[in-house]
Amino acid sequence: MSVNSNAQTAPLQNTVSVTGEGVVQVIPDEVIIRVRVENTGKNVAEIKRLNDQAINDVLAFCRKMKIDKKDVLTQRINLNKNYDYHKKTTNYVANQTLSIRVRDLSKYEPLMLGLLEAGVNRIDGVQFKTSKMEALKSEARIKAMKNAKFKATEYASAVNQQIGRAITIMESGVLPQPPMPVYKMAMVNESSADMGRMETIAVGEIEIKSTVSVVFELK
Repeated sequence: MSVNSNAQTAPLQNTVSVTGEGVVQVIPDEVIIRVRVENTGKNVAEIKRLNDQAINDVLAFCRKMKIDKKDVLTQRINLNKNYDYHKKTTNYVANQTLSIRVRDLSKYEPLMLGLLEAGVNRIDGVQFKTSKMEALKSEARIKAMKNAKFKATEYASAVNQQIGRAITIMESGVLPQPPMPVYKMAMVNESSADMGRMETIAVGEIEIKSTVSVVFELK
């Protein structure tokens, strides 16, 4: 609790300053998968052809899995020339990165297997999200304000006083804390039937936290 005054310019003003926190937890209902197709070789035309074919197969598989076109995004395309000064040889590396949003988590395991079979040779990241983020942020903010008011009321009652109006409200942030999924990726050469029975990831919960600093009038 702090008591602020400016005797020279304004009457004495008593205030109580508190920080409130609001936390909302939710099970993710969608996931963004970042995958890469990459080929290396001495023939630039050949590695580009291999990359293009793999990307075509990956996109075709996404359509087969009924992933909406707007949820598949090309993030990066690279074609690099690498010269080895020791061996005096030149290699080319072609790669393309895709971001795939999956709005039905039951498709996660078959999609991952199919992507690997289609030609994906790198998984750059998996991010679980919620489609209700904005509503949950609002819920967390309201909880934070109620928590701040509760704290201020407790402080005031301890000295036989009451809180009045909120003088200032400052939001420190509303941050989603992503779940820490546990990966148990299966080997690519296992059968589809075996993969269908395996659990390859535990998604956990997303925690959305709001922190707010509030100054209340103290009466």
